[in-house]
Amino acid sequence: MGAMSSPVEFLELLAREAAAVEFEGPLVAARAAGLPADRLAELEQAKTVALRVRALLERRRRREIELSGLYDTASDLAGLRDLDDVLRAIVHRARNLLGADVAYMTLNDDERGDTYMRVTDGSVSARFQRLRLPMGAGLGGLVAQSGAPYVTANYAEDERFHHTGEIDAGVREEGLVAILGVPLRLGSTSIGVLYSANRSARPFAREEVALLVSLAAHAAVAIDTARLLTETRSALAELSAANTTIRAHSSSVERAAAAHDRMTALVLRGGGVEDVAAAVTEVLGGALLALDAEGRLLARVGETDEPDRSDIVEAVAASRTEGRSVRRGSLWYAAVVAGAENLGALVLRPDEELVDADQRILERAALVTALLLLFRRTAAEAEGRVRGELLDDLIARPLRDTDALRSRARRLGVDLDAPHVLVAVGDDAIAATGSARQRVLSWATTYASTRGGLAAARDGRVVLLLPGQDAGGAARAVARDLSRVTGRPVTAGASGPSVGPASLAAAFREADRCLTALGALGRAGQGASTAELGFVGLLLGAVGDEGDRDVAGFLTTTVGPVVDYDARRGTALVKTLEAYFGVGGSLARAAEQLHVHVNTVTQRLERVGQLLGADWQRPERALEVQLALRLHRLRSPAR
Repeated sequence: MGAMSSPVEFLELLAREAAAVEFEGPLVAARAAGLPADRLAELEQAKTVALRVRALLERRRRREIELSGLYDTASDLAGLRDLDDVLRAIVHRARNLLGADVAYMTLNDDERGDTYMRVTDGSVSARFQRLRLPMGAGLGGLVAQSGAPYVTANYAEDERFHHTGEIDAGVREEGLVAILGVPLRLGSTSIGVLYSANRSARPFAREEVALLVSLAAHAAVAIDTARLLTETRSALAELSAANTTIRAHSSSVERAAAAHDRMTALVLRGGGVEDVAAAVTEVLGGALLALDAEGRLLARVGETDEPDRSDIVEAVAASRTEGRSVRRGSLWYAAVVAGAENLGALVLRPDEELVDADQRILERAALVTALLLLFRRTAAEAEGRVRGELLDDLIARPLRDTDALRSRARRLGVDLDAPHVLVAVGDDAIAATGSARQRVLSWATTYASTRGGLAAARDGRVVLLLPGQDAGGAARAVARDLSRVTGRPVTAGASGPSVGPASLAAAFREADRCLTALGALGRAGQGASTAELGFVGLLLGAVGDEGDRDVAGFLTTTVGPVVDYDARRGTALVKTLEAYFGVGGSLARAAEQLHVHVNTVTQRLERVGQLLGADWQRPERALEVQLALRLHRLRSPAR
């Protein structure tokens, strides 16, 4: 058979990124050449596989484009100068990434009680660009009112929405048919809607909805960031005016102006919470603590004791209610919030009494801290996705381009040629709700990244790649720490150490089998490695995949009478059996190991024969008894 009618041609088509229709070419040529049916079937199967590979590569390329767009958007936010430019960039990216005909954004007008067109991309209708939507009217009004995404494949014929003449006329003039709208949210508040629309009827895929939701989140941060920067600049202007008109307060106003200048510069150059804390204490003196929403320490400048948790909760709640910093004893508290979300608090112990302008410095520092924490969270979430995708690629089969994987890992600070262990966390760590699953994955991502490793969710498991050689120790540490986070026992199976990208997929499957074996052995809520379970663990992990997990039944049938006898009488028949088999059936050596007389061993084995039957030492029965004894020990590792 020539090269033009062999499966190899499909690889050539993949290599040159041929269109899908070209994959029919080899089959057409083969039929024209009169090849037999079995060869045609082989070519048909090769074509199907090639098309699946082509589709996978296309999805991967699209994912790279989407991530690049999200990174570019985050970069725009970090260098925010003009809100209109950032919003136009987000809407333009939404149109390009979704391949839509039109993309646009509306914002809520609280004074008029409706929502209006803010930015459009691809629109040709002036009437459409001037639309205002009453709350609850049309698809956009419903999204703005409910705060939930809506999608329609044919807007004009969709009866779920309240149609108005003005909105329908604008949509018709623009020629829109399929529309997707997602809310712009700040905390629990919806401030507008981001849309993607087409002039032909087509459904929007779930991935497209998720992508538009991510872009909407960036747009909401941009709007809130602009608001925070505007407030900061307004505060600076107010303080500058006060400095001119009220000479009596010149000292405090100058301090405030300097502090606000410094904090504005911090935002623009991407400073951290520690820089904000240092700026506040340099201006106001004293000591300052920056705490997160759980009361954990983010930064400390100067010497001061941490207040009680109950005092923090009460003071932060009062600060949020009053919208200002509050005093409790010698400490001043300023809540760090973003919309309705509590992000933490600043706690200041000043050297001198604070005047109003000094309080404003602390409050503005809390606003800047909120902005920096939002930026940090956005960056951490993006990095977590990148690290998770790398680990998912490493444990997938077949493995592609190990050099590229090594390069990606090096950029994340991971050396794949150093020893690593794989830890698989069981379903017992993941509750039914999506938020609980996300919490576990977020914990695993942070846990792995702080140790120079990776984490990902795969096949209903949470998987961690951790540097080191102690697989069992890593599994126990993960089980212990994650149990504390979830408040429920967590099972973790581990394998390794493994070196090099090519070994990680097999190591993941081995860790997964170890996890299955722990469940079969009744050791849920514990951590162990395949090396610690030995051949029995591997055996149980393999059969567990087929559903044969009746270990308890096997133990009861094989050595149950002996175990029960020991439990009732306080005897040592199980220990005697283990010693007897361990020395190859020698009564004298077993007695020596047990530190008893050989007659005692004989009497105990006679009792075993009465409990298990006279044939218990026959080769096939003896093998079952030894296996059952090993399983019994593995089910009770502390015995």
